[in-house]
Amino acid sequence: MAIISKAALNDGISPLVFNAYRQAIAALVLAPFALLFERRTNNMWSFGLFCKIFLAALCGPTVSLDLYYLALQHSSATSATAILNTIPVVTFLLSVLLRIETVGWGTFHGILKIVGIFIAIGGAMLLSFLGLIGSSTATSSHHVGNNKNRFLGPVLMFLCSVAWSLWLIVQPHLLKQYPSKLRLSTLQCLLSSVQATVAAAAFQRNFDSWKIGGDIQLASLAYCGVLGTGVSFGLQVWCIEKKGPFYVAIFFPLALVLTAIFSACVWAERLSCVSILGGVMIIGGLYSVLWARSKELGQSTIAHENRNSG
Repeated sequence: MAIISKAALNDGISPLVFNAYRQAIAALVLAPFALLFERRTNNMWSFGLFCKIFLAALCGPTVSLDLYYLALQHSSATSATAILNTIPVVTFLLSVLLRIETVGWGTFHGILKIVGIFIAIGGAMLLSFLGLIGSSTATSSHHVGNNKNRFLGPVLMFLCSVAWSLWLIVQPHLLKQYPSKLRLSTLQCLLSSVQATVAAAAFQRNFDSWKIGGDIQLASLAYCGVLGTGVSFGLQVWCIEKKGPFYVAIFFPLALVLTAIFSACVWAERLSCVSILGGVMIIGGLYSVLWARSKELGQSTIAHENRNSG
């Protein structure tokens, strides 16, 4: 998604217009499945629930992805994806503050979970800033503009990470009030398409900026709308319901490994030994966290059953 979006932005499409089209496509993709599989479900509606879904859509698909595309315009695909690896840390901190996750400093599995997070993040930073960014000086001018833009890109991408972390955190609460996952995903994409269109219209008043020019722009919109938002969005909501927001967030560093591989093919970014080491750290840290978390959940389930039996 990062690579093909970068190609579309390099081709001249506006970042805000791109997100508006993307959310509209995603809503059109999800709507038939929501109607087909959840047509018999009846969920109670209220104005308060609508406001919560509206704010969730504003925080996640609208603001987060608007910031993402603005940042991507001033960054390479790899460095932009690297900054997104702050999502597990931000999500974990918010989850702890809201008592969704526990730290578990006094247990082996709790410490391993914390160490795994930092190993994965360290691997992501190693992969991006030493393994790829340092070795792609020849292509950096193609991706990034001046020094101001080099600073602006990471700042916008970090704000994007915070906004997406907040979106992950609020999903379990919304699913309790509105358990129809496909409908919820469709509603958020639909509301986001309206919000993103208003934002794009406010800053892109030239009608020509709304025209889709070239095959790469059309292909990128189709890919990001159908897979990047439609399929991925629905799967994330489903996983959040099953495992919680932190479980979804911890997989974000894995995206950098895949982005690095595809960037090497598309943008000719070289993969060094440092890059490979960073990828190994990301995968090792990721599965350390998942293993430790599964053990924690297993122990808490056993303890809960023992209390009930007692």
